[in-house]
Order: sequence, then structure tokens, then C-alpha cells
Amino acid sequence: SSAGTFEFLLDEDGSFYFMEMNTRIQVEHPVTEMVTLADIVRNQIRIATGEDLQYQQSDVQIVGHSIECRINAEDPVKFTPSPGKITAFNIPGGPGVRVDTAVYPGYTVPPYYDSMIAKLIVHARTRDLAIARMQRALDMMVVEGIKTTIPLHKQIMADERFQKGDFSTKFMEEFKYKVDN
Repeated sequence: SSAGTFEFLLDEDGSFYFMEMNTRIQVEHPVTEMVTLADIVRNQIRIATGEDLQYQQSDVQIVGHSIECRINAEDPVKFTPSPGKITAFNIPGGPGVRVDTAVYPGYTVPPYYDSMIAKLIVHARTRDLAIARMQRALDMMVVEGIKTTIPLHKQIMADERFQKGDFSTKFMEEFKYKVDN
């Protein structure tokens, strides 16, 4: 036994549509951990060592809202890799802020692998507060020496349609990224 994930889409009428099932833990698992207060990885390890899960599905409650931004070593316009040496790296912190990374100042991002260098996750009581918390966390995050998707995430968080929750799977096709000069 191990972790598996199911992904669904929710339409404007409140209907769920199955997308896929994965026989592994998802990159986005911290979002689930933040809103359920369940440590999925810890539970996965416990189950693998023969322990029983310490709670039932009915015990799991969703509390608040969580947002995750994947911080990639990419050009935010063309989404091409941006390998190189990270000359400065500062991560945000505080209540409701989590950063999963193995990057440090002086780390060299190779061109051969996945470009994700960090996951920035926030949690708050409401969606509006989660967006505001993410905006502050993105403003505090510093990655120098390479291009990252941080400027793109900042603009998405500031987008009126995103803030209102008025978006679809075509959001990124319609989104107009403004390049800072």
C-alpha cells in the first residue's frame, strides 16, 4: 500500500469531472497537507512500515484555502529553461507560509532536469487572505543569477479574474504577461 492521487476538474455548475489517477504522491501534495493538517508523506512512510493510519477518511476536514506556486528556473515569457548559478536566495517565512526546496546561494541549476527549484505554498482562512499571503511571500522571495517564474506568479496573483475566481482552463492562454524592463 502507498499513496495514490485522483485529480478532478470542478465546473461552474459544481460538477466534478475525473482527469487522472496517479500511483505516486503529487507535487501539489503540500496544498492538501495545509488544508487538512495531514502529513501525507509521514503517513505514507508509516503505512510502508506496517503501521495503521491513525484516522479515518471521515476525520479529515478541510480548513481554509491554500495556494502553491511552482518556482521554476525558466524565462517567464517563453518558458525556456534558465540554468545557471544562483547568486542570492532568500525564502519567505511566517505563519501559513511553507517553502519546499533544496536550493541555496551558490547552487547551480543544471539544464538537464526539471526546472522547478522551489514550491511556495501558503494557507489562510479565506481565498482572499491566501492570495494576499502569497503576494507578500512572492514579494519577499529572492532568487538572483537566473530567470524564474516569480514575476509571472506575481502578475497572476494580481490579476482581477484570478482574484475573483473567474477563470477556466484557458486562463494561461488568455493571460497577458507584462514584461518588466
